[in-house]
Amino acid sequence: MAQASLSLLILLIAFTGFHRQLQVLSSEYDFSYMKSVYNATYLPPEEEYDYIVIGGGTAGCPLAATLSEEYSVLVLERGNAPKAHPSVLHASGSLANLMREEEEDVDDGDTPAQRFTSEDGVANVRGRVLGGSSMINAGFFSRADNEFFSKSGVEWDLDEVEKAYEWVEESIVSRPDLSAWQSVVKEALLEAGVGPDNGVNLKHELGTKVSGSTFDEMGRRHGAVELLNKGDLKNLRVAIHATVERIIFSTKTANPSAIGVIYTDSKGESHKASIRQNGEIILSAGAVGSPQLLLLSGIGPHSYLSSLNIPIVHSQPNVGKFMADNPRNNINLVIPFPYIPSTARVVGITNDYFIESASINLPFSPTSLPFGFLPTPSSPLELSLAVIAEKIVGPLSRGSLRLASKTDVKATPHVQFNYFTDPTDLSRCVSGMRKLGELLKTKSMDRFKYRDFNGARDFMFLGPTLPTNQSDDSSMEAFCQSSVTTIWHYHGGCLVGKVVDGDFKVIGTNSLRVVDGSTFTISPGTNPQATLMMIGRYVGLKILRERRELNYNGNSLSAIPQGQNYLGSHIKATCGQETVLSSCVCNGQ
Repeated sequence: MAQASLSLLILLIAFTGFHRQLQVLSSEYDFSYMKSVYNATYLPPEEEYDYIVIGGGTAGCPLAATLSEEYSVLVLERGNAPKAHPSVLHASGSLANLMREEEEDVDDGDTPAQRFTSEDGVANVRGRVLGGSSMINAGFFSRADNEFFSKSGVEWDLDEVEKAYEWVEESIVSRPDLSAWQSVVKEALLEAGVGPDNGVNLKHELGTKVSGSTFDEMGRRHGAVELLNKGDLKNLRVAIHATVERIIFSTKTANPSAIGVIYTDSKGESHKASIRQNGEIILSAGAVGSPQLLLLSGIGPHSYLSSLNIPIVHSQPNVGKFMADNPRNNINLVIPFPYIPSTARVVGITNDYFIESASINLPFSPTSLPFGFLPTPSSPLELSLAVIAEKIVGPLSRGSLRLASKTDVKATPHVQFNYFTDPTDLSRCVSGMRKLGELLKTKSMDRFKYRDFNGARDFMFLGPTLPTNQSDDSSMEAFCQSSVTTIWHYHGGCLVGKVVDGDFKVIGTNSLRVVDGSTFTISPGTNPQATLMMIGRYVGLKILRERRELNYNGNSLSAIPQGQNYLGSHIKATCGQETVLSSCVCNGQ
């Protein structure tokens, strides 16, 4: 376990970067969306909207922005605004957020990265900030593979998929410059046979490529939250510190209809938000939060809900099932000379696994030697380290989610991913780790070897090392199983075809959808954030088209006249004064 914790710490540092020279926020950040952001404590006890999006994360932000083009939208985000956590806005600060709770060993309810440990014993995190996990990840931006689309259970309009990707990319994706280490990794991958060289490319293609990044050239992060700026801010209200406790249903029709939500603010006060005629409630709370809320709201396996005395709204046997997490295994090389840190920018793509890498400078304080043999340094030295990580395709292994509390949504559910229970996953890991062994034999990597006192040259590792006999399946399988951790790409719990249909509507209900990674059967490509943002835009446009058709047939209220604020012009805000909506921002506090 100590070895796994060391491996996690190293990778957290590596994949978030360590650019110490740039820590001052730039005026180039676009915080226009803050005009629509409110602390939930300042919102009325009861309100009504056309759409309610639960979760202002990687998919929820582009979804809400799109819907706000024509309708009133309430976003309920349990976390704070990014301005309250400046470290999430730059590559230099991400490590502090990821490690904060581990250091304090307590969850204060306000960290942007909420830690949890799966039933498998693997430490993991959930995004808890406006913008979701796109505000705490490594920034790597790459589109989904063809298999994801073909096996998703959704009949995609691929032209609209392309437009949705481009809508995201034009605003927040940068073309990265390669650091020295990333150039070496690219050379080594090609030398080891992970070809062809696909250059700079956002698409998922076999071979080696440089992909996009949500970090710009100055290390500034541009996450999903900035996509809110593309909506109509007059029609958008974002409540932070708003914890949704359950969805309200009407059972007057054959299928239960979602009609509102109950949420609490940071002071524990309860609020009710309802939807107007033909509106919808959309869960975008993530692969842990969305199935959890369905269960707490009475949608789930009949026998399970009955055992918890949760009133059953709709029996749905697959909620919380088919959970999956792509296992990650890595090796860590100590570099024998100072090296500039770099976040992941290059990926090697095969049919079975993906390889990414990063370099870091790890603070290191040597133990004092006796008799003053060497002076004790006044400040920690820096150890240059390179992390080479492998993620398998899929995965095929499946787990499940159970509630930790039948009433408290803040109690993180019990999640088990069952890493490597499917033998194909284990076989893919073995293949991937053998490829890492081949990388170490390339000429590109030779310069990173140390020379011992006898003149022999070899790599120096920090943490687990590959087995000596890499042709032995049993040794390689044991290495995969003993060194497994996460690359934070977990998904499932509300699968398409199991819990939601091809339009992401919850089967057997009305006015309720799930739009996030909980609907995924497999992880999309090398890194999921690009596809999560795309789906938010894609589904948002689909909903707008459906509403226009209803309006055309005269079956519903018309959409908002262009330029009109459908939210109403005033609300009761701080100090009991009547305040224009856009002025009560409070900087997320």
